[in-house]
Amino acid sequence: MLNRLIAVSKKEIKQILRDKKMLGILLGFPAFLLIIFGYAVNFDVHHVKTVIYDKDNSIASKNLIKETFNSEYFDIIGYINKDSEIKYLLDEKIAQAVLIIPNNLERDIYKKNNPIKVQVLIDGVDGNTAQAIKNYFNSGIQTFNNKINIELLNKAGIKTNQAVKYEPKYWFNPELKSSKFLIPGLIGLILVITAIISVSLSLVREKERGTIEQINVSSIRIVELLVGKSLPYFVLALFNALFVLVAGYVFFDVSVTGSYWLLLLSTVVFLMASLSIGIFISVIAETQQLAFTMATFVSMLPSVILSGFIFPIDSMPYLVQLLTNITPVKFYIIALRGIILKGVGLSAFYMQLIYLMLFFVVFMSLSAILNYRKNKIA
Repeated sequence: MLNRLIAVSKKEIKQILRDKKMLGILLGFPAFLLIIFGYAVNFDVHHVKTVIYDKDNSIASKNLIKETFNSEYFDIIGYINKDSEIKYLLDEKIAQAVLIIPNNLERDIYKKNNPIKVQVLIDGVDGNTAQAIKNYFNSGIQTFNNKINIELLNKAGIKTNQAVKYEPKYWFNPELKSSKFLIPGLIGLILVITAIISVSLSLVREKERGTIEQINVSSIRIVELLVGKSLPYFVLALFNALFVLVAGYVFFDVSVTGSYWLLLLSTVVFLMASLSIGIFISVIAETQQLAFTMATFVSMLPSVILSGFIFPIDSMPYLVQLLTNITPVKFYIIALRGIILKGVGLSAFYMQLIYLMLFFVVFMSLSAILNYRKNKIA
C-alpha cells in the first residue's frame, strides 16, 4: 500500500513541476495576498487630512488646536479664512475634516456657563473612518476641556484631585495594528484556496485526459489514490503557511505567542477538512473549468466574507451568523488567533477542531457515496 501511495504522490509531484503556470500560482499567490492584505488593506486610521478655520485666532484657540492635533492621527494641511472654502475642500476630498473655531472663544471660555460650540465637519462617505476621526477629535477636545477645568478650579482656590484615573491597556495587540489581526486570517485564506482548488483540479484532470480508466483497472485503491494525490498539495500548503508566518514576523512583527505544536495540529486538521471539500468537488465535476469555478466559489467568497477574516461575525445578523458555519476557515481562524495572538491552550478552541473534523467526515462520506453510485473513481 505504501509503495502505491508513494508512486501516486511522485506522479503528482512531476505533474506539478511540469505545469509551470500552476506552480507559479501556488507559490506566488501567498506572497501576493500577503502584500495586499499586509500593506494595502489597513483599518488603522492615521494622517487624517485636516483643515482649520480659526475665527478667533487667540491663545486659547491655538491651545485647542495644539491639544487636539497632538498625535500622529492628524495632518494639518492648511488654514482657511472663508466659509465658502469648506465645501470645495470636502467635495474634492482635499480634506477629510474641517475644524471650525468660533469667534470670541478666548473671551467666552471663562465666562459662559454653557459650553462653547466648536464644530467639526467630517467626510462621512466611509462610515468607519468617519467614526474613528470623530473619536480622535473627542479625545483631543476632552483633553483641552480637562485643562481648562483644572485652570478654573485653581483660580478659584480649589485643589483638584482625580478620584478615578483611567488607564486603558490593550491585551494581545497593544499597538492595535490591523496586520496582527489580518495575518492569521490570511493563513486560513491561502490554505483553503490552495487545498480546495489544487486538489479538485488534480483529480478532475484524470477524467479529462481519460487516464481515469487506467486507474480503474489498476490495483490501486480509492484511498491510496486520494491520499497520494492530496499529499503533495498538503505539503505545499504547509510550506505556504510557514512562509506567511515567517514573512508576518519579519515584515509585520506578528509572532506566535502560543504553542507551535498546537498550531501544527490545528493546521493539519484544517487541511484535512479543506482537502475533503476539494475531493468532493472533484467527484461531482466532470471538467477542470467547472471544478475551478466551483472550488473558487466555495473557497474564496465564504472565506473572505463569512469567516470573520475581515468582517466581525458578531456584528452580522443572526441568520448570516448561522450561514458562516458553511466555511471551515471560520473555525480555523478562531484557533489561529487564539494561538498566535493570545497564546491560549487547546481548551480554548478544541470545539473548533471538532467542527473541522466534522467537515472532513461529512465531505469524505459524501464523496464515497457519490463515487459508489457513479461506480467510478473520483
